[in-house]
Amino acid sequence: MPVYGILAINPGSTSTKVAYFRDVQCLSSITLHHKADQFKGINSVMGQYSIRKAAILEYIEQAGIKTSRIDAVVGRGGLLKPLKGGTYTVGIPMLEDLKSQKYGEHASNLGAVIAYEIAKGLDKPSYIVNPVVVDELEPLARYSGLSLIDRKSIFHALNHKAVAVRAAAELGKRYEELNLLVAHLGGGISVAAHKKGRVIDANNGLEEGAFSPERTGHLPVLQLMDLCLSGKYPKEEIKKKLVGQGGMADYLGTSDCRVVEERIRKGDNKAREVLEAMAYQIAKEIGALSTVLEGRVDTIIITGGLARSPMLVDWIIRRVQFIATVRVFPGEDEMLAMAEGVYRVLTGEEEAYSYT
Repeated sequence: MPVYGILAINPGSTSTKVAYFRDVQCLSSITLHHKADQFKGINSVMGQYSIRKAAILEYIEQAGIKTSRIDAVVGRGGLLKPLKGGTYTVGIPMLEDLKSQKYGEHASNLGAVIAYEIAKGLDKPSYIVNPVVVDELEPLARYSGLSLIDRKSIFHALNHKAVAVRAAAELGKRYEELNLLVAHLGGGISVAAHKKGRVIDANNGLEEGAFSPERTGHLPVLQLMDLCLSGKYPKEEIKKKLVGQGGMADYLGTSDCRVVEERIRKGDNKAREVLEAMAYQIAKEIGALSTVLEGRVDTIIITGGLARSPMLVDWIIRRVQFIATVRVFPGEDEMLAMAEGVYRVLTGEEEAYSYT
């Protein structure tokens, strides 16, 4: 049976993760950190394309990864039209929607674009796996309260699904047999209700739910309306305040939880209050979604980069442990999950979908 080389690319707000797999075994990985001054004067995510791609190609060369041993390239799925879960081939229609930011702007939009260009140069296929727009919401979850606006399914689907499968294995069950509450804590925060293998409700990680290190989450809508109509802030500035410069970054001037924890240890009471307020809001979101599952929750999962923060996790667990046992999976399984999705396609276990 052939052995496949898979290059995985996952752009984040201030970094790009890259990993090289032989089948599903990671042989090399790195997190490329991008300094703020690298993107100075660049006003859109797509404008960062050349800088990020160059850094990835430099890493491939320095790591000694032979391009002849790359059989496929997979990028993090970005903001696209609603899709069912699975692996998708990257093609022109997908690229056009990502580049035009038709469905929104996010660093993950660069994943498919960079993957496609690198794979094209190698005459190999490129893919995305379980993008953030995986949509399995039930009809009741789509109501917003205003007929002009429907709630959208935008959450960290890739990591949600990966840790849910791992937790199910620990419980000796299949993912499709369980009811789970999964909270992904990172630059954005998404909490979802997983019912028997389907995500039936989740907060939109860009504009709903708890505030995060750099996003505001839910806001009082009438006060937000007054702010938008005040004439003090252009539309683009408002958008940056909501996604990128909001949340913890706005309150404390940093989106780095490690910096905040250090300030707390030094006696900064404001930093402590902000971090605990974020935990408070995350716990509220978990509690709210437990009602979607009618209280029948097999386990609660906390995952993502911020799951490495003992302070934040302890504050959340204290408020939600009455609902169900809490399992913590620090970090993300996204790179492996992407490789696994592509591997299933390359081996014929699954068929890749087309985006049209």
